[in-house]
Amino acid sequence: MRPTPSRLFVAVLALAAAAPAFAAVDTTNLNVTITITSICDIHTVATLPVNFGSVSSIATNVDQQGQLTINCTPGTAYTIALDNGQNGTDVNSRKMASGANLVPYQLYRDSARGPGDVWGSTTGVGGNVLAGSGTGAAVNVPVYGRTPSANFPAGTYNDLVVATVTY
Repeated sequence: MRPTPSRLFVAVLALAAAAPAFAAVDTTNLNVTITITSICDIHTVATLPVNFGSVSSIATNVDQQGQLTINCTPGTAYTIALDNGQNGTDVNSRKMASGANLVPYQLYRDSARGPGDVWGSTTGVGGNVLAGSGTGAAVNVPVYGRTPSANFPAGTYNDLVVATVTY
């Protein structure tokens, strides 16, 4: 007698149910890594110049403010240094030039513009750089300027100071 399809199906099911199930399992570890390096960017946003504007030659202690913008990796310690400019031999002799004529000025880390606030490029003990710590967001850093006297020949005076971030 030949088995019918339904009997054959039931027989196969019975054998499958009676047969032991053999399953194998194996594992491995998968490493996931990232290396994040610190960075500080001082030129993401254009600087705002220290523009003393148009003043009469009798003006004294002309104050103005510019701005740098810095963006550093969160927790990254940094310093910002300002050099002597094109016409200064040190930070205490910065000058704007119009031809051979020179107008002295100073840049400061604080709006009080005191002698201890002069912003330069000296690091370490007695340094005059600006120190900070990154937040991961762009941070505006004011640069305070003062020219003690405008008693110089009429003209447009300029200087270029290089700002450097070290981290």
